[in-house]
Amino acid sequence: MTSMTRTQGERTFLHVLINTALANLTTSFLWFALTFWVYLETRSVLATGIIGGAYMLFVAFGSMLFGTIVDHNRKLRVMLLSGTVTLVAFSAAGVMYLLLPEPMLLDLGAPWFWVFAVIVLGGAVVEQMRNIALSTTVTMLVPDERHANANGLVGTVQGLAFIVTSVLSGLAIGQLGMGWTIAIAVALTGVSLAHLMTLRIPQDVVELDADDTARGVDLRGSLRAVLAIGGLFALILFSTFNNLIGGLYMALMDPYGLELFTVEMWGIVFGVASTGFIVGGLAIARFGLGKRPIRTLLIVVMVMGALGALFTVREWWWLYAAGIWLYMCLIPAAEAAEQTIIQRVVPLSRQGRVFGFAMAFESAAAPITAFLIAPLAEFWILPWARSSEGSAALEPLLGTGVARGIALVFLIGGVVMIAAAALAMLTKSYRQISASYDAAAPLDAAGSDDALAAVVPTADPRAVDAVPAEGAGPDASAQPGADQSRSRSSSEGGRAAGPR
Repeated sequence: MTSMTRTQGERTFLHVLINTALANLTTSFLWFALTFWVYLETRSVLATGIIGGAYMLFVAFGSMLFGTIVDHNRKLRVMLLSGTVTLVAFSAAGVMYLLLPEPMLLDLGAPWFWVFAVIVLGGAVVEQMRNIALSTTVTMLVPDERHANANGLVGTVQGLAFIVTSVLSGLAIGQLGMGWTIAIAVALTGVSLAHLMTLRIPQDVVELDADDTARGVDLRGSLRAVLAIGGLFALILFSTFNNLIGGLYMALMDPYGLELFTVEMWGIVFGVASTGFIVGGLAIARFGLGKRPIRTLLIVVMVMGALGALFTVREWWWLYAAGIWLYMCLIPAAEAAEQTIIQRVVPLSRQGRVFGFAMAFESAAAPITAFLIAPLAEFWILPWARSSEGSAALEPLLGTGVARGIALVFLIGGVVMIAAAALAMLTKSYRQISASYDAAAPLDAAGSDDALAAVVPTADPRAVDAVPAEGAGPDASAQPGADQSRSRSSSEGGRAAGPR
């Protein structure tokens, strides 16, 4: 944070953040392990591409429902629900592994492999509901002027979990096998859930607009909240640029790394390279994002495109590792920029759906590219690049090696990313979202513990008491005041209230 003095809300946020980091570590651990295990046992780029694309597709379809659930329930209860579903899913996957022979689970032509993969992916995807809730707790618990710093801390702990995950997943698959890996994931999920039950969030309330009655996938409410803010939809499009090459990495990064390293060494290399997450997150936590987060976002995306185009131009392990490290340094800035803007311009009562809509839209880009690139790479690009004709054609640009076809895909994807972000900076929407962000700035950025305890973006002060804190009273549905509170979106054009 920018100050050593933290409010009570910020201290509560740190507890929630650490617990979420443990949960994210667990789901990523099993998700990484599944990808490593499948590729090593089948050597199929198509299979890893489908698994990676399916994960993002599940996120895309589930995120809008998750956002509605977050808006209509206390955030702590949402986190408990997410952890419980993940625990059940991972336990079911463990039972399948115990009952079915491993060769049957690895038969890509049999249904059991896909059932097993879907169960694991489902348990991992539900974790995204917790992450949406975490983003809204920044608005609830942290003063506006320190939102960017808090989002930087989110990137830091996610990076730390990413590092531990990649190292442990490689070691677990290489030394223990898939069975013990599932057992570890189940145990860690249980620990996270037990710790979550000990937490309390006094500011955890449910605030609803008078006409807000949707309970399922509230597509109309999500669109209304997004379109009410000038340039917000364009912001989501800008963030999607990053995911366009994310699909390429999802399908091909692990196969490329596993061509250069053993599975144990690849997990370690990827983990060390992922320290960039921590470096980038700490930089944002310390320095923020500047006065124009949207400008920062697009510059970061262009640099990411350049890295994606260049870090495999030669089949050198150190170039690949350094490129990944630099790429990871930039991810927290890209994610924090979008979150910081949404947290300021969107009322708290609709932030869950806006974050869910953004996650759904952005996640849809990755599976599209993954599903397209994986078959192309498997059946055309890689065989051509390994032929004598293809090798000769690629050698002047990309050198020699068995993975030159993957390098070609990365190069093209990076160039496309740079061009898209550069063009975005010239649009009218870019200027609109910048203006919306400036217009939504709180009148007084200095917050206090007393002001923070009442921080709910609403014109009706009674909304703070609409739903009691977790463990302090009946369910939200039993509170008549909950449905009567109104957000400031209609009176202030969607401007979110900050600490006054």
